[in-house]
Amino acid sequence: MNSTPKHDPYQALRIRSFLVLLAARSLARIGEQMVAVALGWQVYLKTHNPLSLGLVGLAEALPLILCSLPAGHVTDHSDRKTVAVVTKLLLTLCSLALAVIAWFNFPVWIVYCVIILTGVSGAFSGPSASLLIVEIVPENALANATTWRSNFGQLAGAAGPALGGVVIALFHGATAQVYMLDVLISTVVIGLLMSLKIQRRAESRREPVSIKSVMEGIHFLRDTPVLLAAITCDLFAVLLGGAVALLPIYARDILHVGPTGLGWMRTMPSIGAAAMAIFIAHRPPFKHAGPTFLFSVAGFGLCTIIFGISKDYILSLIMLIFMGGLDSVSVVVRSTLMLLKAPDAMRGRVSSVNSIFISASNELGAFESGVTASILGPVPSVVVGGLGTVAVVIICALKWPEFRTLGSMDPEKGVAEIATEPAPLS
Repeated sequence: MNSTPKHDPYQALRIRSFLVLLAARSLARIGEQMVAVALGWQVYLKTHNPLSLGLVGLAEALPLILCSLPAGHVTDHSDRKTVAVVTKLLLTLCSLALAVIAWFNFPVWIVYCVIILTGVSGAFSGPSASLLIVEIVPENALANATTWRSNFGQLAGAAGPALGGVVIALFHGATAQVYMLDVLISTVVIGLLMSLKIQRRAESRREPVSIKSVMEGIHFLRDTPVLLAAITCDLFAVLLGGAVALLPIYARDILHVGPTGLGWMRTMPSIGAAAMAIFIAHRPPFKHAGPTFLFSVAGFGLCTIIFGISKDYILSLIMLIFMGGLDSVSVVVRSTLMLLKAPDAMRGRVSSVNSIFISASNELGAFESGVTASILGPVPSVVVGGLGTVAVVIICALKWPEFRTLGSMDPEKGVAEIATEPAPLS
């Protein structure tokens, strides 16, 4: 008789505190994506320069890079819930400042200053908010919780850009209303975070910030090849495949669909990612996680190339959907590996390094896309980025052969077992 327990796709959703956390993170994601659409539209209309969109990414990336390692130390040695609430309050104040800037039509350089403050707050907010999950969900449900977190995040990511585009269109290109709507949403998020009941609080050790403590996350990744491979591959894929940063140009000058079309284009990756996350949640943990990850990132690069050369709005939307779905696969694999492989006492620092690799690379990818688009034009910039993504997958597969044979991520069967031979896509 087969005694293998039946997979429960809704295991994490039966935990009330996890549902509260999902609601908070989803609402926060809606607000963030609304603001991203408004910022891109506001800056490009004011400057008509692709490089200005890249500078938005650079203004967000620099504080993330500089502050993420100390933020990881703070996350590991402080109450994560308190850090999440305080940083969300700071992000709310940044949105309020952006509303004032847009309303009174202040110069663009002031917008960049606020974006830098947003990046500083985000550096501390990311690790603390993402790691609250380990204080709420038991370890045997972490993979399922990570998948649902990705799913709800992507659904929110789909709603946010569409809502932002609609609001901008309703107010004839004005963006101040979008920022004020985010302030209201953020207030609700703060309330949800404050009401969150921690089921099993991780012990925090009071320890002063030191070079040794801050660098422990990097040393851990260096000694964990499969996690280093996943993060590195995602880093360069996101860095090179930054087509999303150029969507205002595609919406206005190439596909001619305006702010509403821009909102839908920003929405499509999240729709694809949400659909894929629902599919993954209803399946057992990946049996061949490494090959699945590599094929998904390579597919992301190919879809980026097709999107770059497309002049058809519908085809462009379809490619954005596929890009989001394939990206969701890599996010689930990487996030689950990070939560299961890192000890809780170091999860903040490992997460902060992950933020530098992934979150900052989103913004640096936007900067790279803006620079290359200003030199080569938007279409060659996107196509070259897609080709570079495929090349990175090949290099990472050759550099870390153990990742090609990465097997199950089921903690009950042995976390991230290494298969005995290369496995097909699962």
